[in-house]
Amino acid sequence: MKNQEISGIFREISDILEIKGENVFRIRAYERAAQNIESLGEDIAVLFRDGRLSEIPGVGKDLSQRIAEYLDTGKIAFFEELKKSLPEGLLELLKIPSVGPKTAKLLHQELNIKSISDLESAISSGKLIGIPGIKEKTVENILHGISLVKRGRERMTLAQARTLAEEVVFQLKKLPEVKKLTFAGSLRRCKDTVRDIDILAISTKPEKVMDYFVSLPMVAEVISKGPTKASVRTKDDIQIDCRVLEERSFGAALVYFTGSKNFNIKIRKLAIKKELKVNEYGVFKQEKFICGRTEEEVFKSLGMDYVEPELREDNGEVELALVAKLPRLVSLKDIKGDLHAHSTWSDGNNSILEMGQAALARGYSYLAITDHSQSLKIARGLSEKELTRKKLEIDKLNNKLKGIRLLFGTEADIDSQGNMDYPDRILKNFDIVIAAIHTGFKHSKEQITMRLLKACNNKYVNIIAHPTGRLWGEREGYEIDFERFFQAAQETNTALEINSYPQRLDLNDQLCRQAKEKGVKLAINTDSHLAAQLQAMDLGVSVARRGWLAKEDVINTLPLDKLLKEIKK
Repeated sequence: MKNQEISGIFREISDILEIKGENVFRIRAYERAAQNIESLGEDIAVLFRDGRLSEIPGVGKDLSQRIAEYLDTGKIAFFEELKKSLPEGLLELLKIPSVGPKTAKLLHQELNIKSISDLESAISSGKLIGIPGIKEKTVENILHGISLVKRGRERMTLAQARTLAEEVVFQLKKLPEVKKLTFAGSLRRCKDTVRDIDILAISTKPEKVMDYFVSLPMVAEVISKGPTKASVRTKDDIQIDCRVLEERSFGAALVYFTGSKNFNIKIRKLAIKKELKVNEYGVFKQEKFICGRTEEEVFKSLGMDYVEPELREDNGEVELALVAKLPRLVSLKDIKGDLHAHSTWSDGNNSILEMGQAALARGYSYLAITDHSQSLKIARGLSEKELTRKKLEIDKLNNKLKGIRLLFGTEADIDSQGNMDYPDRILKNFDIVIAAIHTGFKHSKEQITMRLLKACNNKYVNIIAHPTGRLWGEREGYEIDFERFFQAAQETNTALEINSYPQRLDLNDQLCRQAKEKGVKLAINTDSHLAAQLQAMDLGVSVARRGWLAKEDVINTLPLDKLLKEIKK
């Protein structure tokens, strides 16, 4: 979790510097470093240990020293001093997506607001209206932002939960007494957000495991502790439960604690019909133990095929498992390439060569470099002249790199009328065109749908990126008429993206399944702005699996020649 902690501190430093009116380049340096650290594919503590902090784009000598200080002491003195210079509570207001540094400062100056609860009280009493720049729509947005903050405190993203769980598993594996370890619950089912974490272990010395578990560095509070189960709360207010089991019960416990609740109810009812009893200790015939060592034997005892964890939501998977008709889900090893990645030509942090080398190291046979289009100035979108130079660079690299093909692509902006940011005479020269909405998120459902339908009907658009525009904890997806959207995508042979960026995971699992049922093809991409972010592909694959997608539903499981034929309109 050090990556999350440090990126959070750097982001808060950026906010404080903005409130204080500091140099804009210094503000952006901390914000950029925060983004890159947050999306690192490896533990920042390992980079520090190996003397590789300078490999992180945007992290120079000064920021490296701040990181080193935090890893050594758990604090950054500069940050502590900055916090003292701010009025109490102002940082809490900045956690609200619709409240920026200037607004937070204004609210404090005008109404002495120091916390979210203060802000809620001021809103309910109508005190905000009348403050310069605060209108009814502003208040509505702030209330919506507060609800997002509260929801974010209750749950964490799949990526955050996985990082924490893997750290706990890594620590517990140091004990020679631990024979086997895994996590369960909604994390194992790969839900896009997770409330708490369940760890299951096999050991003949459970009390020693419990003692070690409750003493882990991230533990702030021991909620309960027994000989085979303990619950703790971390410094980030996340509950983790650890259970030690007998080897003969491990599979049954894994079924039980993976859930979901409705899936478990269905399994128990099925067992009763067969005059069996299923619980976390095993499968029983009256009092006789039948099985429980592995999940496979538990399911087999009930006459079922193995059900992948991602499907265990009582959405018809039990019935299909009973008749051997479950889909064979797409897996990470099926992915042949990534069709959405950025380079230093726009707002990426690595060169095209570096991105290509990282993709090659992952075993990919192709990578699309889809830098932003010209109107997106904030992301350094490319002009027509720059596209010509970029194409020349890609052509040279394709002659140089062996084993991978770099595709000349773009992430073209969809404007308010549904038009592409480049004219057709430009779009036709790309190997692949991704279209995306980056502005006008608050347009009506009808206008958003119209924009997406028009993009699908452009004969050069191959994929719609992050289709709903959601950002977890910051922005909900915009309203879309999905019936019409999916129909247009299917009729025009336009693929829809599962964006693997941890805060997006967009489309989500339910919409993936609906799209599949409508005959729509999907692409799992990372939207990488950093070479290390290519590793987020597994998050997108987990969404696809929860959406019941098979290999044939995902276009970037195809070899390059078949992919290029598949995306033609």
